Amino acid sequence: MTTSVTHPPRRMPGWAKVVTAFVLVLAVLFAGIRLAVLPGIKDLFGTESHDRSGPALLKSVQDMSRYDAASGAFQVVVDLEKDAKYLPAAIRGTRTLYVGAGTVDAYVDLGRVGEKDVSVDADRTSATLRLPHARLGRPALDADHSYAVSKQRGLLDRLGDLFSDNPNGEQAVQKLAVRHIGDAARSSGLTARAEANTTGMLQGLLHSLGFKEVHVTYGT
Repeated sequence: MTTSVTHPPRRMPGWAKVVTAFVLVLAVLFAGIRLAVLPGIKDLFGTESHDRSGPALLKSVQDMSRYDAASGAFQVVVDLEKDAKYLPAAIRGTRTLYVGAGTVDAYVDLGRVGEKDVSVDADRTSATLRLPHARLGRPALDADHSYAVSKQRGLLDRLGDLFSDNPNGEQAVQKLAVRHIGDAARSSGLTARAEANTTGMLQGLLHSLGFKEVHVTYGT
């Protein structure tokens, strides 16, 4: 009588499970890329957008006393690269080429002008005004004209985007674009233009009120 010996099924080693899971993730990733480039597939599995936002709430009201006398439009190309130590860029690292467009306003704060800063002669034909120097407002990034030209990401960064709530976030390049636009505005002579425009506005206004001489200076 012959007795057959049954062997227990061989269990897959732990490292093999890790490799198998990694291969499955790569397969899903590349399958998604292929579906995105195949004609007609994108439309078949397309998504629809529904705006379910609530009404905007007024949080506060602030009276403005400044005169916006000039505005500059700027454009900057941001090239931001992030590398990881001891890993090649193909594995871990990102590089984003971003075109940022925005505006910066220059204004004169007329609310800081007091009685001692305005003098009028007895005949009311000559007036002298001393105003504070023009200032720059915060750069405002134009989302409609700002865009990413190219994005290069390593394999680990691509996999991380699959599980991220905000894949391919552009906050870092947007902040850099705003900073560079602000730097460009400070060296553009925009405040000088604002002071010249403010002087012209006040001279025209006071001339229409009967003043023959109008002198406008800037400084504390």
